[in-house]
Amino acid sequence: MTPPDTSLIFKYFPELTQTQKTQFSQLKELYEMWNAKINVISRKDIDYLYERHVLHSLAIAKVAKLKSRNNILDVGTGGGLPGIPLAILFPECQFHLVDSVGKKIKVVDEIKNAIGLKNVVAEQARAEELSQSYNYIVNRAVAPLLTLWHWADGKLKQGGKMLCLKGGDLKQEIDDLVHDADISSEQIKICSMTDFFKETFFQEKKIIVISL
Repeated sequence: MTPPDTSLIFKYFPELTQTQKTQFSQLKELYEMWNAKINVISRKDIDYLYERHVLHSLAIAKVAKLKSRNNILDVGTGGGLPGIPLAILFPECQFHLVDSVGKKIKVVDEIKNAIGLKNVVAEQARAEELSQSYNYIVNRAVAPLLTLWHWADGKLKQGGKMLCLKGGDLKQEIDDLVHDADISSEQIKICSMTDFFKETFFQEKKIIVISL
């Protein structure tokens, strides 16, 4: 296996503790091992894990300063993205990672246990079935914005935000959200990842922030 190239993570997040650096460094070997058994990351992308998956997930931290004891729901987490990188970065927050596919949740459980993450609960569930409420709901290109907002219905605390990692032309998705949900354009903010990450991969990547 190739050694982990965590330099991008350390470049953009220089204040990491040694524990956090170790946890990030462990991710590559673990994802390579589990991806060979259960495909949770595109095969062609596994060599770019830290840029295209870990750093991409951490973009959320550039627009939302999560506070101690905040609770965060990761909807459609797949193999634990963006939830696991965010949970490493914010050890004082509580993360609930859900996916409807049980084998993906198995990967999440195995990885979070292997790196010693104590602030993550992984559950095979659909978001619409949950009864808890959260300070933040995060997701990574799992569904159109309107669908994601319906899944989040009733699950955001007052003042909470949903943060969606997206790419490409989002005009239609945003129009659908404004027209078909009880959302005004003032509640939607579009953040370009090129504002804080300079790599070519992020040129068309955005974070959509929807505030309750």
